[in-house]
Amino acid sequence: MNFPLSIVTRSPEETRAVGRMLAEALETDKSLPSFVAMFGDLGVGKTAFVSGFAEVLAPGKQIKSPTFALVHEYRLRGKRPLFHFDMYRIESDDELYAMGYDEYLDSGICIAEWCENIMESLPRKRVEVTISKTGEGADVRRIEINLK
Repeated sequence: MNFPLSIVTRSPEETRAVGRMLAEALETDKSLPSFVAMFGDLGVGKTAFVSGFAEVLAPGKQIKSPTFALVHEYRLRGKRPLFHFDMYRIESDDELYAMGYDEYLDSGICIAEWCENIMESLPRKRVEVTISKTGEGADVRRIEINLK
């Protein structure tokens, strides 16, 4: 996978497919950062992307948005754990670190929605995924993937 990458998807399934593609890249190229920071408005498809991402890294697991739990852990024997964060309700660094955020960073692969809320606490090395509506149709999205 070459970065930066810009892909237009036309359905939630295509958005999930891009998530799968990124997860496959992370699984095969250990030099890539293990933190994925996601950006985008409400309802833009971040959870669909994460669902596809998790199909590769936590196959068979039911993926739910961790809006109220803040983080869901998916552990499989023989694989690095996957930690799915939702930072929508995080209002301070104190809240973030009280949930053990820093302990997750070196423990597996992390994917976090609503990273706009934790910009100062993001790892220096990360993959950034920005999803936005293009205005071309209800399900059309632009997905930008960059390395930081």
